Amino acid sequence: MGTGLTLPSHLAANTQENRDQIINHGLLKKIVHGTGAQACNRQGLIPPHISQIYDELFVIHQKLQRESSAQQEYALQLQKRERCLTEQEALFFQQEGALAKIRGVEEEVHTKIAAMKEQHEAEVKQLTEALREITKENRRLKSSFDNLKEVNDSLRKQLCDVTDLNKKLEDQARRVQARLENLQLPVNSQVYELLTYLMDWISDQHLSKIKTQEEREGSHKHMVTQSSKHSCTQEKCLKVLPIVTEQLQWMPYVNPKLHVPVIKFIYWSIRQLDTDMQHATRSTMRRLGEDIFKGIVSKGNPHGSSEQSTESKSKSAAFFKSFCMPLRFLSTLIVLKTVRQVDYLAQAFESLRVDLKTDEGRALFLEYQCVPVILSHLKVSSASLLSSALDGLLQMTVESGSLQPFLEACSNESFFRTCSVLLQSSKLDIAVLEKLSVILQKLSRIKSNKKMFKLFGLHQLFRELRRTVDPGHTFLCINLNSILLNLEFLRSNSLSPSLSSSD
Repeated sequence: MGTGLTLPSHLAANTQENRDQIINHGLLKKIVHGTGAQACNRQGLIPPHISQIYDELFVIHQKLQRESSAQQEYALQLQKRERCLTEQEALFFQQEGALAKIRGVEEEVHTKIAAMKEQHEAEVKQLTEALREITKENRRLKSSFDNLKEVNDSLRKQLCDVTDLNKKLEDQARRVQARLENLQLPVNSQVYELLTYLMDWISDQHLSKIKTQEEREGSHKHMVTQSSKHSCTQEKCLKVLPIVTEQLQWMPYVNPKLHVPVIKFIYWSIRQLDTDMQHATRSTMRRLGEDIFKGIVSKGNPHGSSEQSTESKSKSAAFFKSFCMPLRFLSTLIVLKTVRQVDYLAQAFESLRVDLKTDEGRALFLEYQCVPVILSHLKVSSASLLSSALDGLLQMTVESGSLQPFLEACSNESFFRTCSVLLQSSKLDIAVLEKLSVILQKLSRIKSNKKMFKLFGLHQLFRELRRTVDPGHTFLCINLNSILLNLEFLRSNSLSPSLSSSD
């Protein structure tokens, strides 16, 4: 067979015999078919024994056909089996190759495992040595820790002893401090009382009279001498103001009766400084103004310890919001001189207006020469404060014993120059004009002021204002007519009957 397989000997013999049988069967078939046809054609010509042979051959022929079919089926099975064996053989060879590869990989794996095992043993040995060293170090540290614990316990015991001793010493120190404060309190009180008396004396007898003395001097020589003295005073005030400002923090612990001399001294010191000097000490002025406006709130006595300060109640000293009118009045003036915040100034002018409704307030206004302080705020640029500032001056025009001294205080070039600048502005509203006209109407009654009106051209401004003002503003018209009449720039017969009767 061409398959390449060698069959067993008995299978080979059977195959050869089957081949012979197939060939004989074919010959016999040809003979049988031929003779059968001849027999059919020649009936009765074949002898019986030949016919029997033919029948036997025919039977044999059928057997051979059956065996041939069986042999063919068997051959097909053999071919199928041969294919299976061939496939199995190929699969076997594949498996054998894969097994060979697996054996190679297995050997490599065993080699690597052996190397890893050796490395692992080396690492285990190394780690064992390290663990042994760490164990020794831990024993040493534990021994050191035990020693430190013993030392710590000893130190803790000593600390407890020292703490107890410290508490005893602190109690003694508090008692000593209390005795010392009791001793210092009379001394400090006496020193502050002495200082406030000195401040009061300097304010009343020196600072408040410097300007008056300058105005009384007529000669140039005397003016130069007074100017040099005034410069010296300014320098001293400039040096002392920051120090006095720092002392405000102590005021909550000082007798309230001593507050007025300190604030008065601050006020007159500020009044001696010109505008350039005030700008040079702007930070001091701003802090001073805020402290005076807000007051001082302090916790604990500054002389005492910090522990005592936290335990003691807070104390305060009010200046601008004080119930004492002299202190409040002076504080208001300081705020007007030092503060620039509009809301602070508005509150200060309101407080001044309320105080000036009383005789005491008007007397303080004259005593502290407040006109220049108010004039510094009579500016067109300060429109929001202009009306409030004039309200304070209007309160001084009320008929009282303070009216004439107030008018005399206003009868100077500075006041009339300020009024002239205001009247020349076109931005003034009627309310401001009415308030200003009331004050100037009072001043026009003083004959010596006529030259002031002429010097600054106020009479011309009033004439133009009288000509252009709306006649419906009766109050303003009456005051304008009264001013011009007092200044003799308007004849009484030129007034309308209603205005004449009103005047």
